This record gives sequence, structure tokens and C-alpha cells, in this order.
Amino acid sequence: MPRITDVRVYALKLPHEETYLGRLDDGSELTDDRGYVVREPWRSLYSARYETLLVRLTADDGTVGWGEALAPVGPEVPGHAVAALLKPVLLGIPTGAVRPAWHRLRDLMRERGHLTGHQADALAAVDIALWDLAGRQAGLPVAELLGGAFRTTLPAYVSGLPRDTDAERAELARGWAEQGAYRIKLHLGRGVDADLATVDAVLGADPRLRVAVDAHWAYGLPDAARLGRELQRRGRVLFLEAPLVPEDIEGHRELQRRLDLPVAVGEALRNRYEFAGWIGRRALSLAQPDVGRTGITEALAIAELAAVHHLPVAPHHSVGLGIVTAAGLHLAAAVADMPYFEYQPTTWNVASRILRTPLAGGPGDGIPLPAGPGLGIDVDTEFIAKHAEEIAA
Repeated sequence: MPRITDVRVYALKLPHEETYLGRLDDGSELTDDRGYVVREPWRSLYSARYETLLVRLTADDGTVGWGEALAPVGPEVPGHAVAALLKPVLLGIPTGAVRPAWHRLRDLMRERGHLTGHQADALAAVDIALWDLAGRQAGLPVAELLGGAFRTTLPAYVSGLPRDTDAERAELARGWAEQGAYRIKLHLGRGVDADLATVDAVLGADPRLRVAVDAHWAYGLPDAARLGRELQRRGRVLFLEAPLVPEDIEGHRELQRRLDLPVAVGEALRNRYEFAGWIGRRALSLAQPDVGRTGITEALAIAELAAVHHLPVAPHHSVGLGIVTAAGLHLAAAVADMPYFEYQPTTWNVASRILRTPLAGGPGDGIPLPAGPGLGIDVDTEFIAKHAEEIAA
């Protein structure tokens, strides 16, 4: 059986003419010289560039597999975890034994409390690379290795309308509807009344439109409940995502108990054990694991856990590039109850910069599952060598 002989780790930070989610709320541009910036009124740090962590595994037969973690700021941090902690164990392991490798790598820091955070992100990149490598050696797409694809074209929703005013957002939404894309997620959390005004403006742009609301963890329970009730009353809302602070399981449980509207959670969670607490307490109705934070192995386990509780899975995806996007598509294809995939328009364009063949499709006609063995993509190694920083142990 072939074995891994080389592990390379890269931090990549790509500039682009339009930053993720557009300009800041004060109207200023998020530029490189400002470093990492909190996007008010949200709490998290954001970068002006598209940052990510890439991992390349090479087997003794010359086959290469690529992985990527969702690392929108500081990709060097999980990168050093791969180089210093995971690489020594990866060298020499059999390439086809992906799940045994995942268990062995997970357990390296498990008893020290590192099943989550940067260690989990590092493992996610490696796990994706292991699946890509196994698929390429077997001559099969990753979705087939996972048991087969339920669909080869994935329905999607547009995530984000990066404009400054509600009128501009409505106009952009109208343009998407004209292209046959009728599902749009709004990135809000700017106050209940302001959020509802944006929802009304976008819904008014075209009667075929339906929206979801990402509240970016901004609200307490009373405001989240008021927002949810008002969204329910409008009748064309798909789900309410991340309404309360991300550690408040009981608050989300109470909110979901009060609402018929699905509460969606998952991007901050890394493994089946975290999801088990949320799903078992009925604190969500739509699970959103992000394969760039869980890896493929764990994301599939999360999907099966959700299936036990009859919950749909709609994978989260934000600023990951072409490798993690392809991994998310293969995962989404292999999940039975998968209503839609998250399509970030600007990210989608940037994502293909690291590929020799761009990602295809869009939210109107659906996204085709990448064909070919492994993840079905062709990574531009020359581009990576030119633009990425290699991380050594």
C-alpha cells in the first residue's frame, strides 16, 4: 500500500479588488495597511485579503492530494500545528486509510482539550488532503468514496449582498432573481428594525425571492425572538442563522422552541461531540458544518448525527478557496437531506485563482459536482509557489 512521503504546508493571502462582504459599515474600505479589523457591529476580525491554509500530501507513488482549512485570519497558526504536530505522524502512514489516520491525528491533542480551535482547523486541512489523495489513487471522486452522490448538481443560495444601502442591496437582489437565483442570505445583525428594513427591501425587489438572515451572533434572546417572529410573519424567509452568542446552547434551544422558523447553527462548531449537544437539545433545526473547520470525515459523521434527528444539513462556506469549496461540494453531494449549498459570489471568483480550471456553475442553475478522481480539481502549483508562504516545522 502506498505511504505518505512528503507534507507541505502553505499560508496564502490573496488581495482582491472587492473584500469579503464589501465595505465596512462606516463606508470605509478594508485595506491591507489596516491589518486585521473588527467589522462593527460584529465582533470578529476580518482581513482585506482572502487568507487560507493549504496542505499538500505526496505519496511514494508520486500521487498528490490537496487540502485546505477555513482560516480567514492568521492561517500561519493552524499551519504551524500541521507542520510541527501532524506532519511527523503523517509521514509513512498508508494513504488509503483515511479514517484511521483521522482518529490517530485527532487523538494527538485530544486529552489536552484541543478537539476544537486551531488544532481542529489544522486537522481539517489534512483530512481533506487525505481524501483527495485516496480518491486520486483509487480513480474515484471523493463523493463515491463516501458512499455515492445523491445529486450531481447542487442547489445553492446566494450569500451576501455587499452593498452599502438597502436600495442598492435590493437592486443587486433583483439582478440575481433575473438570473434565476431566488434564494439569498443577508448578512445582518445591525439591530432588529434595521434588519427588518433590509429584509423588506430585498423581498420587495422580486416576488419570487426568498431570504435567509445571518444575524452574526449579534442578539440577546428577547431581540432574537422579536426578529424571528417578524421574519415568520413575512412568510418568505428560509432560516435565521447564528442569532445569539455562539456558546449559548440553551438560549438557542429556547429561541427555537418559540419559533417555527428554522434556527441554523454550525460554523463555529468543529466536531460531532459539539453538534451532539446542540442537536440533542433541539437548539437548531438546520445544521451548518463547515468542511474547512471539520474536515470531510467529521462532517460526514455530523451529517449522520443530524439524520438521526431528521435535521437537514446545509454546509457553511464563506472565504475558503477552490480546494475547500470542492471538498464542501463532495460532502454536500453525499448527504441525503441537503437543501442548498452556500454560494459566496466574490469568494467563488477568488477561489478559482488557485485552480487551473475554474469552478463551474452558480446559484441559478445549480453547481455541478466537480468531476474526476479525488476532489476533481486541478490545483495550480505554480501559482501556489509564487504567492504562498511555505510553513516549516
